[in-house]
Amino acid sequence: MAEAKLTERDLELLELAGRHRLLLAAHAQALLGTSLEAARRRLRALTQAGFLERRRVFHGQPACYQITRQGLAAIGSSLPRPNLDLSCYRHDVGVAWLWLLAQRGKFGPLEQVIAERQLRSRDAGPELPAEPAGVRLGGYGPGGRERLHYPDLLLVTPQGHRIALELELSAKGRTRREQILLGYAVDPRIDLVVYLVDRPATARAIETSARRLGIADRVRVQRCRWEEPAGARTAVRAPTRIAVRAATRTTGRGAPELAR
Repeated sequence: MAEAKLTERDLELLELAGRHRLLLAAHAQALLGTSLEAARRRLRALTQAGFLERRRVFHGQPACYQITRQGLAAIGSSLPRPNLDLSCYRHDVGVAWLWLLAQRGKFGPLEQVIAERQLRSRDAGPELPAEPAGVRLGGYGPGGRERLHYPDLLLVTPQGHRIALELELSAKGRTRREQILLGYAVDPRIDLVVYLVDRPATARAIETSARRLGIADRVRVQRCRWEEPAGARTAVRAPTRIAVRAATRTTGRGAPELAR
């Protein structure tokens, strides 16, 4: 597949792969609205042409795909090639699902859906911008750079409200969790923080911290669940898919709020 022969659907897939650290064939299937086998064929062709790299990292689990430098060049992206962190594998799978759900309007009408990789790239230069894309946490980290936090997704509504979406699959320690919450609380650019969790204990910890800090009105916690994609073959452990019932609406004050 020469670069000149890349189709619009190929470019859609590469754009998705560029935004995230990895994607599965099931993500491609959902994006393209095709059968799982058709999605695999398209991914296979892009891999053979050098635009994607295929990796099977866990026994019994489906292969994942990562965009290559050639793939990034094909879509004109200045993002770096993504790294694969096995400790974050399930989280990264889930964030790609959330991006797809956001694009489908699951979180209400949106003007933009910005992934963490895109936000980090804006601050990756030798000097931090005067207004970094990340949320300031206070203090300095390695190399003397300001400590910043990035949401998994940043949702921007047509009214310009900004919603930080966090997929929280493991409970952070109280100190770290409350540093992040305080960072959001003092950042006037963030109107609402939505945490998606799959464990009641994680939800309780976030809600307790938000109340303790006096910012419960700016934090919402929404349960999510993992399920197998429709039509998955039972002989193979199917890739997990995230399902949520979250959406955003606007309050009388004009601020976005998570619909219950």
